[in-house]
Amino acid sequence: MTLSRREFMRTLMIGSTILRLTGGGIATDVLLSKASPAANTNSELLDQLERASFEFFWNEADPRTGLVRDRAEAAGGSKSNMSSIAATGFGLTALCIAHQHNYRPRAEITARVRQTLHSLEHAQHVHGFLYHYVDMRDGRRFAKSELSPIDMSILLCGVLTCREYFHDAGIRHAASRIYRRVEWPWALHGGDTFALEWKPEFGFSPLRWDAYCESMMLYLLAIGSPTHPIPAKCWRSFRRPTLVYGDYQFISTPAPLFVHQFSHAWFDFRGKQDEYADYFANSVIASQAHRQFCQALSARFPSYSRELWGITASDSIKGYVAWGGPPLQGPVDGSIVPAAAAGSLPFLFSDSMVVLRNLRKRYGKQIWKRYGFVDAFNPLTGWVDHEVVGIDVGISLVMAENARSEFVWRTFMRNPEVQLAMEKSGFRPLSAPATLYSMKGSPALHS
Repeated sequence: MTLSRREFMRTLMIGSTILRLTGGGIATDVLLSKASPAANTNSELLDQLERASFEFFWNEADPRTGLVRDRAEAAGGSKSNMSSIAATGFGLTALCIAHQHNYRPRAEITARVRQTLHSLEHAQHVHGFLYHYVDMRDGRRFAKSELSPIDMSILLCGVLTCREYFHDAGIRHAASRIYRRVEWPWALHGGDTFALEWKPEFGFSPLRWDAYCESMMLYLLAIGSPTHPIPAKCWRSFRRPTLVYGDYQFISTPAPLFVHQFSHAWFDFRGKQDEYADYFANSVIASQAHRQFCQALSARFPSYSRELWGITASDSIKGYVAWGGPPLQGPVDGSIVPAAAAGSLPFLFSDSMVVLRNLRKRYGKQIWKRYGFVDAFNPLTGWVDHEVVGIDVGISLVMAENARSEFVWRTFMRNPEVQLAMEKSGFRPLSAPATLYSMKGSPALHS
């Protein structure tokens, strides 16, 4: 049985079903080719990872619209015109990082941001929501795609990061217009939690974003809206079940690891808590539990170990699957997803770096391509994905940058609407902030 990320969330909303285990051409291109030397330090590897990831968002966007492909060949290129607004949200954030690091001439990057925001303003939308998948040439609905509140939120996180980073009146005004026109209460569809999706053919899905997952960003963006806010009580309306795995206890539904990463790519939850949890510490624990979970699988799949772990929603030999754990979900077969460790960098920096360095050292010739690591591969069978997926490239890039410099966090959190939303939702400083929250300047970075 194979599930897409969206289909997995449908299953999650129904009742968190757990599936049974089944066996089974620019200068940068030269720098990041298979023949390039492996990084000697953590900092060098992250430099290469971020630069390669940025190249995906630059090369796999339509040069006229700036809309980013959902996926592409790991060696570059694709015949598909399907853009994902979530990938575009990560892409806008990637442009801020690239501008900061001078990956390309800054005027070119600024122009691309303007183009992208202009396209998003004129893209097909309903009550301010764009379709999840759009034609990258004109922003119109692709095939029978749905309107997705969560993917719209990922897009808006990129839009608002650009608004705070670029000192450009046109960029700031366009970004504000895109955010302000979203009619969030419409997507509540009469409830206190968001409907999973909407299609013109069927209307709203009966399923809802009513359990803890990556949707924290969705609720906070909606609560903070200056034009169409939802009530702050909606933050308290989704379930926060406790999951226990061995000695680990944390808030989670049975879900792939990405649910503990995506909101944290932009929202800085460090040193804060609401009435329910310290969500940053919760993601630290969830990442630790996932590492232990992979180690426990090593008896059956010796590809996993303390030095080589990571399973999250990704491509597989059977197609796109929402696999991982704990507890076990999906047809886990020994495959490794590099974005799982890369997306955990702010939570488990040293452990995640061990994985990334081992991946590059042991398998680099097979799995490191133009855009960095392929989406997934299986060391036991020799299967190597030939593609990369935009949201996985994006979470790897953004979390690497946050772990190194806190740049995305510091930029995004300057948005006054974000600050207001967290205040309305009851966030307050921790009574005793933990030292694990700061990785900036960590000696491990240069080891």
